[in-house]
Amino acid sequence: MQSNIRVIIIIQARMTSTRLPGKILLPLCDRTVLGVVIDRLKQYKDNVIVATTDDGTEAPIIDLCKRNNIRYYQGSTDDVLERYYLSAKNFHAKGTDIIIRITSDCPLIDAGLLDKCIDMYQSGQYDYVSNRLNRTVPVGLDVEVFNFKLLEYIHKNAKEDYEREHVTPYIYLTEKENYNLGSCEESIDNSQYRLTLDESSDYEAIKEVYKKFNNKIDFDYDELIELLERNPYIKEINYSVSQKQIR
Repeated sequence: MQSNIRVIIIIQARMTSTRLPGKILLPLCDRTVLGVVIDRLKQYKDNVIVATTDDGTEAPIIDLCKRNNIRYYQGSTDDVLERYYLSAKNFHAKGTDIIIRITSDCPLIDAGLLDKCIDMYQSGQYDYVSNRLNRTVPVGLDVEVFNFKLLEYIHKNAKEDYEREHVTPYIYLTEKENYNLGSCEESIDNSQYRLTLDESSDYEAIKEVYKKFNNKIDFDYDELIELLERNPYIKEINYSVSQKQIR
């Protein structure tokens, strides 16, 4: 990586989830869900910005950030793209700085998968890299990588509600023919597992994973998949939950 290029991880976090309000502060491993997300990325802690809201519900998130010395930015609840952009701008992001999009309801996020996506992006062949384009990892381990210049561009040009709410669809849906998209894939397809937190059964499944790991959080992707394969009942806990469609 060029010395003047920073990696900035922006984690969007709000208390007003429609399906499971307050989900990111539910208890998990003697922490909270958001706390586990941050600790799972501990080697990147200095690179993290939590992009939260300014609607009056965000105080518990800000308290968590302050306790953990995590930078945060408060912005629009509904225009998440604007909040993302202003979070980066507020901390002086420059054009070629690498922006990584992570969501706060994914407490099994894996730093090794993040590293793979960054490495693929740094090859210089792609405008955007993600492991969700042709998914081979479980839902909940999603990583998106692009630069601040592109974030600034889509902030200025994205108009549709779904483009503003979900940050990146302008890149991989609306204008996909204009960008080189990199699909970061694993050799084995494990996309059948659901490890994100939208409903109460998701919470039960995630807690069960951590129970099997004795509430330790320092395991990698391969160990996670091995555990899920040894305990197929975990997949059944939230198998009926449908993923929210972007549009």
